[in-house]
Amino acid sequence: MTQPPDLDQQVFVQHRNLLFSVAYRILGTAADAEDAVQDAWINWAAADRSRVADPKAYLTRIVSNVALERLRSTQRKREAYVGPWLPEPILTSGDTAEAVTDAESVSMAMLVVLETLSPLERAVFVLKEVFGFSHAEIAEAVERSEAAVRQAAHRAREHVRARRPRFAADRSRQRAVTERFFAAATGGDVNALMELLSPDVTLWTDGGGKVRQALRPVVGAATVAAWFAAIGTVAYQGVEPADMTAELAEVNGGPGVVFRGQGRVIATVTFDFDTEGRITTIHNVANPDKLQAIADGTTRSLGTR
Repeated sequence: MTQPPDLDQQVFVQHRNLLFSVAYRILGTAADAEDAVQDAWINWAAADRSRVADPKAYLTRIVSNVALERLRSTQRKREAYVGPWLPEPILTSGDTAEAVTDAESVSMAMLVVLETLSPLERAVFVLKEVFGFSHAEIAEAVERSEAAVRQAAHRAREHVRARRPRFAADRSRQRAVTERFFAAATGGDVNALMELLSPDVTLWTDGGGKVRQALRPVVGAATVAAWFAAIGTVAYQGVEPADMTAELAEVNGGPGVVFRGQGRVIATVTFDFDTEGRITTIHNVANPDKLQAIADGTTRSLGTR
């Protein structure tokens, strides 16, 4: 027996956040993830739902497949991108931060690592390691054999392990270091910044050719400290320091900084830390096309259930 349309919509809405969480981790952009969720709705609305025994599994399968196809189609554009390609930052809610695994899986640093996987490996890793789906369920979602999925899962897991440390500073320490960085950067205090940075810290900036940013990574504590200390002394993207504001925010499951000026979001800054709480990597997104999700002010809970 077919359910009434309003009940079908209710079922979809119930799982919508999960669908976005899956799509965002596979794609790395909020706009593409929203499009994938919309495509999933169109598929769901047209399906014979009387034959769907498990709506959650069915919808997750649809959105995973759609996201995988979208990722494949966007790869060439990302390869031709001007400067480093960084994921699109999003504002996240506190309940994401409470679950360390959820927060780590949506961190800017993890999403950057996932960019180095093949589209199939990325989708399989997200579904297996983050959402806990079985190899058989993933095989159905990505339309591959179970053996192929197992191989992809193994490759992806080894790849990610080699590039992501197993341990980092606890979240309260990360927050404290971010607050100190915020104060030092807005105050132009190079020495205070140097104390917070790992000697081989790396700054990645993404302007996408739309705004002026470093086209290669900036490496070393002294160089990175000087970069951020200048924020309070020179115009940035045509915005004078006096007209610029900065605020602490939870970005991609961790503490970050959002810069605004002239009625728009100018940039976001997020951090990666070592076990001692020193900043090892900074991701600075300034491409205006990637800041819409922050500008919208929508706070997302990207849990895995």
